[in-house]
Amino acid sequence: MTTTIPGFAQRRVTVDGGVAINVAVGGSGSPVVLLHGFPQTHLMWRHVAADLAADHTVICPDLRGYGDSDKPADTDGRTYSKRTMAKDVVELARALGHDRFALAGHDRGALVAIRAGLDHPGTVTHLAALDVLPTLDMWDVMRGASAAVGFHLYLMAQPPGLPETMIGNSADAFFGHFLDLWSNDPNAIPADVRAAYLKACREAVPSIVADYRATATIDVEHDEADRQAGNRLRMPVTVLQQDWGAALGFDAAARWRAWAPDLTHHTVSCGHFMAEESPAEVVKALRELFGRQAP
Repeated sequence: MTTTIPGFAQRRVTVDGGVAINVAVGGSGSPVVLLHGFPQTHLMWRHVAADLAADHTVICPDLRGYGDSDKPADTDGRTYSKRTMAKDVVELARALGHDRFALAGHDRGALVAIRAGLDHPGTVTHLAALDVLPTLDMWDVMRGASAAVGFHLYLMAQPPGLPETMIGNSADAFFGHFLDLWSNDPNAIPADVRAAYLKACREAVPSIVADYRATATIDVEHDEADRQAGNRLRMPVTVLQQDWGAALGFDAAARWRAWAPDLTHHTVSCGHFMAEESPAEVVKALRELFGRQAP
């Protein structure tokens, strides 16, 4: 079973609070950190990372609570806040010798990347977000019958107990549902990679639920504070997104522009798992982003 990116060195780096982060590192040159989404691990970047490693140091961690990274119990509702997870990323990069880096995230990793860009603007030079909306906007647009597509957001927002039990009792069916539903190309996630994702998720149900629960609680508080303060992403930002607006009735680029004045927004035709379904398109967009002037 494939569990890491071929040709990359795998390490464990301890960050604040003694949490060990599993990370794959490859290539040389200016640093780029790639953050995975749900229900995946850092392995989702295998194609993109291999290409970027030709001229970048590419750092692909498992987020805390996912993959082979530590999964601390959520004792205060903040353990899996995007602020905490973003701090992990900054400390991880620093431990690897990088005080400034470009950052790209997909899905959950994109939410962590956004928070890192807001909290650490002097550290994140460029930011890319793949197929996600900022937290407040996500909750704003999820309404009515169309919100059924996001049923998992509401399930995992419930108080501890029920979500963990329901998902834990049918983990492969639950996580496999999203791998099937969100992919336009079933061949993009081969059997060994799918098995690695399902195994990793099966072993991380409480922490994955805690991550999602934070997005309905503490993450909302943090984002609302930024919105009220007028805090925005100061670095060049690129967003790759499916055409959610046509389906749910909103202007995705306009919502993103409220957070990111220096924005390039692309609508893509592939499914949600675009780094696996259309890696060349993702690499092209990232290389264009890295060529823009950083503050």
